[in-house]
Formats: sequence, C-alpha cells, structure tokens
Amino acid sequence: MKRRDALRMAGGVGASILAGTPAFAQAKLILKASDVHPEGYPTVATVQAMGKKLSDATSGRISVQMFAAMTLGGEKEAIEQAQLGAIQLARVSVGALGPVIDDLNVINLPFLFRDTKHMQKVIDGAIGKELLDKVTSNANARLVGLCWMDAGARSLYNTKKTIKALADLKGMKFRVIGNPMFVDMMNALGGNGVAMGYDQVFNALQTGVIDGAENNPPSYVFDNHYTVAKHLSLSEHLIVPEMLVLSKKTWDALGKDDQALVMKVAGEAQQEERVLWEKYEKQAMDKATAAGVEIVQIADKKAFQDAVKPVWDKYGPKYAEMVKRIQAVT
Repeated sequence: MKRRDALRMAGGVGASILAGTPAFAQAKLILKASDVHPEGYPTVATVQAMGKKLSDATSGRISVQMFAAMTLGGEKEAIEQAQLGAIQLARVSVGALGPVIDDLNVINLPFLFRDTKHMQKVIDGAIGKELLDKVTSNANARLVGLCWMDAGARSLYNTKKTIKALADLKGMKFRVIGNPMFVDMMNALGGNGVAMGYDQVFNALQTGVIDGAENNPPSYVFDNHYTVAKHLSLSEHLIVPEMLVLSKKTWDALGKDDQALVMKVAGEAQQEERVLWEKYEKQAMDKATAAGVEIVQIADKKAFQDAVKPVWDKYGPKYAEMVKRIQAVT
C-alpha cells in the first residue's frame, strides 16, 4: 500500500468514526496505530496484543488496526497524524516527542541513565507517571500519554570504519532523530549530526548521504541497516525509552469506562513489551554476529561522557531538579 493511500485510509476511517458523535458509546471503534518498525517487532506485537485485549473486553466493539513498517511515514508524521485525529495510536521515541513536549527532553540527555535497568525503574515509578501526565496535560500537544515502551540503549553504527575511540568519529555524518539536542550531542562527540526521519535512514546509508546512524540493536538489525553498515560500536550514549500516545480527540470521545480499559491494557503493555524486547535484543545481536558485523564494546565511556558536557551545559539547567530525582532512583 502506498503511504499516501494508507494515510487517506487511516484518516478517512478515523474521521468517519468521530464525525457527529460526542461519544463512541456502542459504535464500533477501530484504533488506527502507526509504528516505523516491521511486523513482529516488540512494540508492534505489543500494540497488536493490546488490540486483541480491547476487542475481547468489548466483544469486538473496540479494536486496533496496525500500520507497521513505516506505512504511514516516520515518527514525526505519526505524531502529527495523531494530533489531528487521523490516526489514534502512535508508538514513538521520546526523542521525537521532545520537540513537541519540552518536559520530556530531560530523558534525552546523553548518559542520563546508569544503564537500562535504571531507566526501567524510573519509567515504572512516580517519575514515569509524572512524565506521561505531562504529555496529557499539554494542551498544545493534543495527545494522551498511555504507557512507556523499552527501547534499550542506542549505539553507533556506520558503513566506513571501526570506531573504538572518540577521535574515530571526527567528521563522520551520523543520522540522529530530529531533535536539536541530538544534533548538538553528535557534534559534541566530533561527528556531524544530520537530523533525518527514520524512514529515510536505510536509503541514506546505501547512497552515502550519511556515513552512519545511532540506534538500538533491534532497530539496526531488523530494519536491515546492518546489511549496509557493518561496523557497530556499543557506545550506549543514549537510553531513550519510547511512548505510546493516543489522539486527544479520540480520548475525549471515549466514555469513562472505555478510557479506564484503555489505560489498563496500556499499563499491562508496558511490562509485556519489555519481556519481548529482551528476547528480541538478544536475537538482534546474534543475527548481527552471524552476519559478520564488526561489534566493538566501548567499555570506557569517560571520554564520550566528557565530550557531551556542552550539551548538558546548554540543556541541563532547566531540568536540574528532575535530573536529581532521576539520578536518585536506585
């Protein structure tokens, strides 16, 4: 299906459901969901499982239709379509949400979390709930924060050479999520940060528009970036969770019982996705190794941490109190 046709289909159905009805009541509701990742990916599978739970609980009145594998474009497009109510659900990185809801940018600071376990404790606790609520309460965002989804740690991969030390990045063009903080981060590390939609990365790697990108192992492998970028360096410079958001237009039209049901299955999804993620991450690393990818573990990250100090100096002060709270989580 062409992206334009898919968007028209998603938007048309969403509009017909919402038109002229103050609440969905007993009308059938198909929640259109977008994800940049392919079928079988943990976030895709989890949202589909949510849809089955919703359908079972409502005797088919509420269901989810997944548009996976960038059918509806990248994450920026998914956010915009959810804001308009053309689609209902969008699974997006907090990196992409940061420019929309500034409070979330605290999560996007490089080397904020000690490791992925630390990140999980933060998003599972009071801070995670508070940041979800920041999405919902932001009138301009027109989104409702449903739950978090694990996305592991992000590392560097490229088509050119081995990266073992900070100096190896010098002058290389690396794709980053379209957030000024990430462009500044890559520039501080010595590379050239290129903001680009995820849907454009594979072709850009193939054609040499960029030399590399940074992401988690499952994205690197299961979206086939590893077939053209054979050098993976486990810098783990970012641990950026993802979020499932719902169109505020859709949320406001739901009855209280349906809202409670959606929140319940979303809360369960947060934990279920994590189990899938851990398995998928191992599969990704095994597949990369079998394919002959050069994998370098950057054990001493101090030089990388020191290099991003300008990013912390520029963006950190406004989040100082939240940073303290996050770092205090044990």
